[in-house]
Amino acid sequence: RPRIMASILKVDEMQGVTSAGDITITSEGGSATMQLQQGLAKTWIDIDGSSSGAPARDSFNVSGTTDNGTGDYTTSFSSSKSNASYCVTYRAGVSGLITAQERQKAIATGSWRLEIIEDGSSARDSSYVHISINGDLA
Repeated sequence: RPRIMASILKVDEMQGVTSAGDITITSEGGSATMQLQQGLAKTWIDIDGSSSGAPARDSFNVSGTTDNGTGDYTTSFSSSKSNASYCVTYRAGVSGLITAQERQKAIATGSWRLEIIEDGSSARDSSYVHISINGDLA
């Protein structure tokens, strides 16, 4: 039986052998595989929507935010998506409570726009807006 040893891999860059952007990972059970890059969030942001300008508390692949008005925010990407068919997960809350409804306003390869609705019709600024986006980069 081969002896398995724990190790630490330290690299600055990973590339697939067959294709530079194709790295396959085996599942925990060993019976399934997935492409590493498909499982990574390509963009994420934590917005303080109650502050003027809706600044980001922290982010990845975000070039800036726009406060379009009450409860209406646009996130612009540093690196655009290859198309507008990406997956967005988001959550917004006021003082830690989740608002009643959020509405996607616009989706584009270089940005994504969201409006926070409190009572089904009125927009409201949200203290906590968390957005995570998966999809291919251009």
